[in-house]
Amino acid sequence: MSDIDTQELTDRYVSVWNEPDATVRRDTIRELWADDAAHVLQPPQDIRQAAEGLGFAASTLEARGHAALEYRVTRAHEEFVAPGAFTFRSRHNADRLHDIVKFNWEMVSPDGEVAGVGLEILVLDRDGRIRTDYQFIEG
Repeated sequence: MSDIDTQELTDRYVSVWNEPDATVRRDTIRELWADDAAHVLQPPQDIRQAAEGLGFAASTLEARGHAALEYRVTRAHEEFVAPGAFTFRSRHNADRLHDIVKFNWEMVSPDGEVAGVGLEILVLDRDGRIRTDYQFIEG
């Protein structure tokens, strides 16, 4: 796994959320994530507070496997990118320690205003595919 280009991996990761072609998006998800991979999201604070108010102790959200990952990425694309409101971009600060990759991304409006920021922590398998994807919405 040492021959993984960390920045190339994270650039591909971010680009899949912007990908308009469903077939390309599906194929890229299958290339990036392992078959039984999980995307675990810590939602923004307001969603966590609403969940706690409803009696939910844990407010993390999880998508597991290619079909669920494809649905997750597609829904984010439909809500944020397809209408032309935002695109996602990497902050180009990827770093790797053994099988862990971390980096930040931004959700940007057409005029360049940063509307959201996230921290991604990826756990890679032996083949360099994402086994677990932890996403934190930071702002």
